Amino acid sequence: MPWKRKPSQSNTGEVGSNGTAHAPKRGRPDLSSPHPNSRQAEEFGIVLRQFYPPEMSNERCHAYNEGTLERPMRTLERAYEETQDARQSIKTNAAVVHWFKSDLRLHDNRALRTAYEVARESSVPLIGLYILSPEDLTAHLSSPARVDLILRTLALLKRDLGELDIPLYMETQEKRKNIPQRVIDLCQEWGVNHLFANIEYEVDELRREAGLIKSCAENGIKFEAVHDTCVVPPGLLSSQQGKQYAVYSPWFRAWQSFLQDNPEYLELSEEPGSNPGDARKTFKNLFEREVPEAPANKTLSEAEKEHFRKLYPEGEHEAFNRVETFLEEKGKAYDDERNSLSKQTTSVLSPYFASGSLSARTAVAKARKANKNQLDRNELGYVSWIREVAWRDFYKHVLVHWPFICMNKCFKPEFTNLEWEYDLGHFNAWCQGKTGYPIVDAAMRQISNDAWVHNRLRMIVASFLSKDLLIDWRRGERYFMEHLIDGDFASNHGGWGFGSSTGVDPQPYFRIFNPLRQSERFDPDGEYIRSWVPELRDVEGSAIHDPYERGAGDVAEKNGYPRPIVDHAVSRERALERYKRAAGGKSK
Repeated sequence: MPWKRKPSQSNTGEVGSNGTAHAPKRGRPDLSSPHPNSRQAEEFGIVLRQFYPPEMSNERCHAYNEGTLERPMRTLERAYEETQDARQSIKTNAAVVHWFKSDLRLHDNRALRTAYEVARESSVPLIGLYILSPEDLTAHLSSPARVDLILRTLALLKRDLGELDIPLYMETQEKRKNIPQRVIDLCQEWGVNHLFANIEYEVDELRREAGLIKSCAENGIKFEAVHDTCVVPPGLLSSQQGKQYAVYSPWFRAWQSFLQDNPEYLELSEEPGSNPGDARKTFKNLFEREVPEAPANKTLSEAEKEHFRKLYPEGEHEAFNRVETFLEEKGKAYDDERNSLSKQTTSVLSPYFASGSLSARTAVAKARKANKNQLDRNELGYVSWIREVAWRDFYKHVLVHWPFICMNKCFKPEFTNLEWEYDLGHFNAWCQGKTGYPIVDAAMRQISNDAWVHNRLRMIVASFLSKDLLIDWRRGERYFMEHLIDGDFASNHGGWGFGSSTGVDPQPYFRIFNPLRQSERFDPDGEYIRSWVPELRDVEGSAIHDPYERGAGDVAEKNGYPRPIVDHAVSRERALERYKRAAGGKSK
């Protein structure tokens, strides 16, 4: 790891063999008891009991905040400290392995570049490894569209590596718990003593890597997990009080300042060169591995595959073209036009960030170059876009510091106590785009068709589900992950935390999006609505935003468009009352 954070002085919890942390036995409340609402969390698919324990208590969340439960990142750091002497004594053997995970690219891949340099120094082959885990795909709610993009990207990655005489060994491992031992077994089979990978910041992955560091060391293998996903690694930014930022604006200013003072964090890693060892001879059979098949529960029809292939061509070459075209054609005007819904003004790079075909570092470096090497001045459009890319760093920093958000909890645990609704009819109407609110319905239908939607629309539909319908925001969070091609846990959770006012840097709970006002402001002519809600294509003028109240109800009804399922004004008052109670305020 290229940096080291000081250990917390108050970490007294320990991590058990099942990956759950146990509190000290004396002087602490029972932190193992599930939250009182855990039955609903399990009943409605919020907690996947196949993989995880019942919903954790709010007390346990506070124990993480207080440092009495060890954060998984600290567990990883401690694993490095405890194995330092053993790892330093390990010499390079027959080959070096880079383990690809969410970093399916050659350009600016820090662990891959490091692995290549170690292989070159020792004149031994470099081997690429990828393990598909159906259980991880299910546990992490990966959408079929996202899985399809990953598999298409793997095929391209295999081709690009093959041109460098680097094999990409791929296999499916049915049981996620067996992956660490399988990695060790493969390394031993190939005579590998040096293993490299980029860090993933979710709790499952941090704990897995911490255990693998120790297991590898015990088996004579040096495992190095490298910070790569974020432009600025988690833990390097803190407020003047030495605390992790929970509000974006001051965090972003610190992020900009850090990069100005430490420009090396924006330096891009070179692609690997030709394999330094004779891999074609020594590991000939590894070149013959085929891309794994999608699991049965993550498959697409042939028509769907073709549709997504056209919308989101795979690989880093496409990602490069997109970022360069965007910056050249739309970058300067981004700040003025980014919220327009009737035309494509955004980069649509999120699928490539999520699959690892493009690093955030590359995107920021290219935008800074286009902006005359500035991060905070000159062209506002470029700065605004850099600011949007930086949100990905912010949400991963939050995830590392407040790991319980990876455990079906929100940043403000008290809102778990809010009296949520679980109306299946309302939830299905939201999913199907049949709420009677045109802007909401258009957005949900685009998600169903394209597996992607503009971030402004994500905020609108998130607010509508959690505030107008008062449905537990975690049901929407899960729906997005299971349907979007760019599903990234940290960003998705952060967005739902904002929309439902349960997360860091949220809109206050009393600020509730009015879907009609949002529609009029960001789709003034109704072009976006008409493109996704064919029942309303014949509605003229501003009536498109609210047909039943603006004289177009006959057209809407004739074409089968539903009336609004709730009254926004009434729903707003109900939401305010419940949020206020959950936040500790008095009822009206």
